Amino acid sequence: MLTLKHLRSIEAIHETGSITRAASRLYLTQSALSHQMVGLETYYNVMLYERTRPLRLTPAGERLLELAREVAPRMEACERDLQRMSERRQPGRLRIAVECHTCYDWLMPAMDAYRSHWPEVEMDLVGGFHADPVSLLADDRADLVIVSEPGRAREVSYEPLFRYEMLALMASSHPLAAKSRLEAQDFAQETLITYPAPDRLLDLVRRVLKPAGIHPERRQVELTIAIVQLVASRKGLAALPAWAVAPFLERGYVVARPVTAHGLWSDLFAAVRSEDATRGYVRDFVTTLREQAFMSLPGIESVPESS
Repeated sequence: MLTLKHLRSIEAIHETGSITRAASRLYLTQSALSHQMVGLETYYNVMLYERTRPLRLTPAGERLLELAREVAPRMEACERDLQRMSERRQPGRLRIAVECHTCYDWLMPAMDAYRSHWPEVEMDLVGGFHADPVSLLADDRADLVIVSEPGRAREVSYEPLFRYEMLALMASSHPLAAKSRLEAQDFAQETLITYPAPDRLLDLVRRVLKPAGIHPERRQVELTIAIVQLVASRKGLAALPAWAVAPFLERGYVVARPVTAHGLWSDLFAAVRSEDATRGYVRDFVTTLREQAFMSLPGIESVPESS
């Protein structure tokens, strides 16, 4: 029987062209999404998409996509209205803080999309870079913070957003560009260009270099574009999110390589006070963050349940 869940699945399959990527966007396993679609196809005795690469919707699938685009926004708006009615207090403000410099690249579009859902919520960004933004929740200086690791405090609830690969950047003329990937030792004689953040927030340093006893010379820079320019000028190496450097790679400013054989993957979570975690306007903002990220950022995946 057709449900809103099926319509959202069809929309994700159409937009990603892949069961794997669609499942990641929907926070499902690939097998769960495949089973869901096969069940729907069996129930109506139709094929919903051609098993090609990329996947293409059949006429039956296109009809469901048409319905999804008509019905899903109205259903979601109704859900938000019901959430408003159920709240014991009116939505107020949503002050947002981040611990990553590149978060703003996708946070601002998500905030714009959210404003159309909850125009009555006053949104604000807590200025500056925060090495320990979770403390802002306890101090009532922020209502939601974006962090790379979930903590253990009972009074804070952590919602997974997405995971992304960190890539090593270098000039196209750099000798290391000839390698298919970089290992810890490759950074030993290089200058590492990073944001001005503590080592515990730099995954390359914390998870790859320090365990290997590698301590390269460091240079700190505030802006992503400045890091890329320095790398392009052969002033050093850097490690940045794949989605953040995609435009620079397309223009050939720099080249990128995976870090280690398994790649270097990082996670992002939304942290809120536990007492706020069930509020409709807070839940919807977290959902909007995920949806906007998967719509706009290439190569991201859902956070594994074990994270």
